[in-house]
Amino acid sequence: MPDITTLILDDHAWFRRRFAELDELQARPDADPRELSRVWRPLADRLDVHAIAEEKIFYPQLLKQGENPQDETLDAIGDHNEIRDGVAEAERNPVGSQGWWDGVWSARRANDEHMAEEENEGLADFRQHAPSGLRESLGRQFQEFMDTHPTPEGLDNTDKDPEVYVRTIEARIDPASASTTGLGIGDLKGHDQ
Repeated sequence: MPDITTLILDDHAWFRRRFAELDELQARPDADPRELSRVWRPLADRLDVHAIAEEKIFYPQLLKQGENPQDETLDAIGDHNEIRDGVAEAERNPVGSQGWWDGVWSARRANDEHMAEEENEGLADFRQHAPSGLRESLGRQFQEFMDTHPTPEGLDNTDKDPEVYVRTIEARIDPASASTTGLGIGDLKGHDQ
């Protein structure tokens, strides 16, 4: 089983290919909305499910294992919110309309930024600090989640406050510290985990 970092990178490559397909379709003046939907619908769904899977499976472990996990996670959750917002903007508009394209490209810009940062920071950090057995176990969980949820239907796909998200995860990692110190971002840095 590939480790979670490989699976996330595989999804990133898939996202890039689907956006490239949309590039080609946009260049055609006669692009059929059904063809646009054929590419966009699975892409929009997977963008959302991928973000949820990372938030449930990857980032809690990054916060335990990483070298600079708080900043990386704060940025990632903010990026996820921007991606979700772009997808939602596209969904509010007829496929192929200017408003739809605006949402698609907003999601793409946020996703491109997110993937670059995650590949150079969070994933690299996790590969360096998390044992391979953990990465493989998380890979199984990530794959099962993605297989079980081909669409975001029934999942919490709302924007998250990045600071609240990190504080909540850190409180789960070290509940005693959270209850006695009013845990804040970065408070776990240096603790043995």
